[in-house]
Amino acid sequence: MGDAVGGMLASAVGIAISPMPLIAVILMLATPRGRSNGTAFAAGWVVALAAVVTVVVSAGSGLSAGSDRPSWAWWLKLALGTLFLLLGFRQWRARPREGHVHGPPAWMEAVDRFTPGKAAGLAAALVALNPKNLVLAVGGAVSIATATASGAGKACAAALMVLIGSLCTLVPLGVYLFGGDRAARILGEWKAWMAAHNAAIMTVLLVVLGATYVGDALTGLTS
Repeated sequence: MGDAVGGMLASAVGIAISPMPLIAVILMLATPRGRSNGTAFAAGWVVALAAVVTVVVSAGSGLSAGSDRPSWAWWLKLALGTLFLLLGFRQWRARPREGHVHGPPAWMEAVDRFTPGKAAGLAAALVALNPKNLVLAVGGAVSIATATASGAGKACAAALMVLIGSLCTLVPLGVYLFGGDRAARILGEWKAWMAAHNAAIMTVLLVVLGATYVGDALTGLTS
């Protein structure tokens, strides 16, 4: 189980510190339906992430045989690493220039009118349709699927990945529910900081993960 957890950990942490879902859930919590919408958003995120991880781990485990990782896993990891690097470059190129501020996405301006169903749907879309989150989820799940752990070990690693990757929604929800009078101030500070440093956070994350994936893949393919 150790290699399965170790392989997915960087991807899971990468999902957990992704600014967009954290900002989204904080916006949900600030609406008149904050409790229901925030809970629905967090639930939608967990379910969608669990679905992606489960499908990839199940499919990948079925294609893996023997005690060593198959060669296709290294090639896939090389492709994912290259994609991470390209996404990191694109993220940096798209960063707001000094003196210019990008407007928020259209859904952020409509969040006050969201129902719990729309909140859950948005969370699922941010997992399955956002390239950065989807590639991170697939990369971590592939690492679990091709590990030498037993079926039970892979299942535990997958559950742990979903839990870690969902902290970006579960932690703000917990602060809102149990933080008392300080919750609004704390969440507001988090949102402002993540919004201000979104480009830098994701660029560094994607480049580091890309370099790690490419390095691991080249080592596996040449060993």
